[in-house]
Amino acid sequence: MELTLLGTGAPTGLPRPDCPCAACAAALGPDARAATALLLDGALLLDLTPGAAFAAARAGRSLTGVRQVLLSHPHNGPAVEVPAGLPQPGRVPDGRELTLLTGHRVRAVAMDAPGTGYAVTGPEGQRLLYLPPGGAPAGLAEPAESYDMVLADVVGRPDALAKLRAVGAISPTTDVLAVHLDHDVPPGPELTRRLAAAGARAVPDGVTLAVGAYEDVPDVPRRTLVLGGARSGKSVEAERRLEAFPDVLYVATGGSRNGDTEWSSRVAAHRERRPGSWQTVETCDLVPLLKEEGPPLLVDCLSLWLTDAMDSVGAWDDAVWAERGEKALRERVRELTEAMRVTRRTVVAVSNEVGSGIVPSTASGRRYRDELGRLNAGFAAECEHVLLVVAGQAVVLRG
Repeated sequence: MELTLLGTGAPTGLPRPDCPCAACAAALGPDARAATALLLDGALLLDLTPGAAFAAARAGRSLTGVRQVLLSHPHNGPAVEVPAGLPQPGRVPDGRELTLLTGHRVRAVAMDAPGTGYAVTGPEGQRLLYLPPGGAPAGLAEPAESYDMVLADVVGRPDALAKLRAVGAISPTTDVLAVHLDHDVPPGPELTRRLAAAGARAVPDGVTLAVGAYEDVPDVPRRTLVLGGARSGKSVEAERRLEAFPDVLYVATGGSRNGDTEWSSRVAAHRERRPGSWQTVETCDLVPLLKEEGPPLLVDCLSLWLTDAMDSVGAWDDAVWAERGEKALRERVRELTEAMRVTRRTVVAVSNEVGSGIVPSTASGRRYRDELGRLNAGFAAECEHVLLVVAGQAVVLRG
């Protein structure tokens, strides 16, 4: 089955008309995107957008062979003119299946937002799933046969991928393409980086792909360390890396700190950001979790784990530190990094980068700063992907 992407942008396109934002200003050349529309085998058009005939011509395709036009979502604004020779567009009721004379079978998939998804099976059996902007499948059955290709609003609804992965509809060999791309993420390298973390990719408008070709499926990093200063956006970046995956276990190392209302507010803000399907455990006992099989782990954060470890070995007392505390802490860090080295789980860990600031005025403060630097370096050595977040912008240090 051959797929031509006549457009890959949001319904208003990218850049948005009259939008002065930085992402729209940078959406030039191959990063400019028309509203998403798909042409399958020259016979099936999913979503009719303004200028579809010209977009097809630019891609070296023609719409003269189109036998069916299906819409996936309500179109705001003036009605789109139907090019001469094209059938009138329509929508298939949820759960119903349409069979074309060309041998394509199209099943309408119910969404949790206005719109309709379409599961298309080609004449030779290739399977494709196309989801509308802002939508995720509703009422998925488990288990499901995996699709060869999924096209979805990856940036706007990463949880749609999590739902599909949970039932097996997305497998490691499924080619996940991001469509309906808007100005939420700057185009170019930053978009590529964020999509790769979700196991997805984007292609320019006009590209033709063979459904079932898997060579370009991104490899999701299995072990990632996200570093950053206070309020740098490191936790948001870490959470974003796993929001497209189901059954994530969020490991909070900070505890509840009874009576500290400001800390409680911070914890509540973190919880509100997380997908409802994630589970949370409050513990600093990370080694057993890393050794166990299970769903992805998000550890937030290593700096609080270190505080707990230094408390337990008496690191704040100079005499205890010199006698046995330093050796005990080194052993704990060694156990943690070795567990990270051999873990089979997907892990995203967060830690503070404190070595670039003011030198602490106390011996204990300098000791903590030094030990955190050593922990970060040792942990990073066991990770395929290391990021430094500065002012909300992620700089790739490794991977």
